[in-house]
Amino acid sequence: MVCNSVYAACIHTLLLLGPFRIGSRIWIMLGLADFQFISPTPRAAIAAATSPHRLDNLDMLGLADFRFVSPTPCAAAASPHRLKNLDMLGLADFRFALLPPHAAAAFIEGNTSIGDGNHCTVPLPEDTDTNKARMETMNGAYKWRMVIAYDGTKFKGWQYQPSPPTIQCCIENALTCFTKLDRKELSLVGAGRTDTGVHAWGQVAHFTTPFAYHCLESIHSAINGLLPHEIRVREISAAKPEFHARTSTKSKIYHYKIYNGAVMDPFHNLYAYHSAYKLNSQAMREAAKHFVGIHDFTSFANAVHNDRVRSPIKKIMCFNVIEMDAILQLEVEGTGFLYRQVRNMVALLLQVGREALPPDIVPKIIAAKDRKELAKVALSAPPHGLYLMSVKYDEEMLKPPEGAPPISFGRTHQISKCKLLFY
Repeated sequence: MVCNSVYAACIHTLLLLGPFRIGSRIWIMLGLADFQFISPTPRAAIAAATSPHRLDNLDMLGLADFRFVSPTPCAAAASPHRLKNLDMLGLADFRFALLPPHAAAAFIEGNTSIGDGNHCTVPLPEDTDTNKARMETMNGAYKWRMVIAYDGTKFKGWQYQPSPPTIQCCIENALTCFTKLDRKELSLVGAGRTDTGVHAWGQVAHFTTPFAYHCLESIHSAINGLLPHEIRVREISAAKPEFHARTSTKSKIYHYKIYNGAVMDPFHNLYAYHSAYKLNSQAMREAAKHFVGIHDFTSFANAVHNDRVRSPIKKIMCFNVIEMDAILQLEVEGTGFLYRQVRNMVALLLQVGREALPPDIVPKIIAAKDRKELAKVALSAPPHGLYLMSVKYDEEMLKPPEGAPPISFGRTHQISKCKLLFY
């Protein structure tokens, strides 16, 4: 009965005010004075258009072109009675966020209006409360950084394509399902475009949203719950506006695993290359040293079928050959890598390890600057032994914006009390 009275009063006031956007008093009557309404995006109009019965309510309120930002769990829990008012307007499943307390107070006092016809004037928080602050990127959106691990066995690499599935496609689908944003709005970018069958432990990617999140643990759990089990987001955090997963990189580290035993271990079958030849690891170390430094790696790059022109000059900081029982692990760090460069370098080291070629073949192949020279002595190593282990950035670049929510490394579950039903 009370809700109906409030609704009737709102409608009566709406009729008196006509086509103008509604001021703060209506929202106070609805008990929504401290909710935030953020201004227009094309998606908001589409969302309203898909629900014609709600479009009339939005239009009457002068908010048909506004975006409603989603609630934190605490907001919904704190105001169940107010959500009923939204439900009565047919707007319960639109997305809302609570204003900071000082902003809500200003709103109630009449210092803030819902809108001026084109945008919503909402005061930004001045405090550093992690649950209130906004982290604006250069284009007015919020940017988020993810560290991702995946088993690349059944995927067609990182780069987006709808079919067959790729890592980027799966992550975008999960983000779209959770945020209700399309892939253009998300603008997901990965640090490295791993090939078909290549794995990752430390792939880095960023995406943007036009709204903020205040608790990353819940988002983290939701995204992983929507992803296939071969892909997991290990970490999620707010990112600075200038952070870019690909162009901000300082270096990348790749590992290549070789199982150097007579009989292949079936548990490594999909995750390491099997070499039945006994490899000379010392000769491989000597050869790997020749890769370190700044070189033109044209001889180790496969042709790329796109318009991107990349410099063949790359710097390799280190190239180590590590023995771990039957596993021989090649670890390389560089400022960047050309298409299939790592697998081609590994292929040459395998030939040196088999003692088919001397270690000093490496500088000769580099100096040739011709992919055909490498093709004469070695074929590219298969992808399933390769891992993108980590991507490095300047420490300053990784610092989250002021007032950002805490970094999420995943939510752990604990049992406070163990109950045995049967003993």
